Amino acid sequence: MKLAHLALLAGFALVASCSIFPKTEPSDVYRLPSAQRDTSAQHGTAQRWSLRLAKPQTSEALNNPKIAVIPQGDLISSYKASRWSDPAPVLLRNRLLDGFQRDGRVPLLSTDDSNFQADLELGGNLQAFQTEYQGTAASVVVRLDALLVRGYDQRILASRRFEVRQPLSDVKVPAVVTGFGLASDQLTAQVVAWTVEQGQKVAPPLRP
Repeated sequence: MKLAHLALLAGFALVASCSIFPKTEPSDVYRLPSAQRDTSAQHGTAQRWSLRLAKPQTSEALNNPKIAVIPQGDLISSYKASRWSDPAPVLLRNRLLDGFQRDGRVPLLSTDDSNFQADLELGGNLQAFQTEYQGTAASVVVRLDALLVRGYDQRILASRRFEVRQPLSDVKVPAVVTGFGLASDQLTAQVVAWTVEQGQKVAPPLRP
């Protein structure tokens, strides 16, 4: 009986030492870079309405830290041993927040990580945040269906699709990451300008 007990313990030790789970490969973690260009504040009147930035909705394929790529047709894949520091919707929301802060015309900003109320909310649907191949040519594609809604009742006040395609001359991961930064900065500049323009039209009047 004692020998059987020892044999059983030895068997458990052998199983424990030989894990059935595959070893995970180490990943390079990338943040979304900013393009090296002038991003100083725009000249214009500071708006008195407040804006809340929400993470855009997206598909399961993009709602994770993988760096997505469509190598051909409708096949969605990701770069091996590389990932983002956050899921794509968080990366884009944070880039937009930084864009508004640099622009300076909407100083009253918050995000959906807080419970602060705001006059307007910017959200929408992230339709693309990936590299796409057409033959041997590759481009970073960022596509956002933006929605500007009223804060207190979530009524949609304005909507617009934004899309940027950034061609890539180098398809190694560091160069691809740089391409995502360039594309995101272009899209951010467009979204900021549009939001300020729409906000001036639809923001609720200030109470005396």
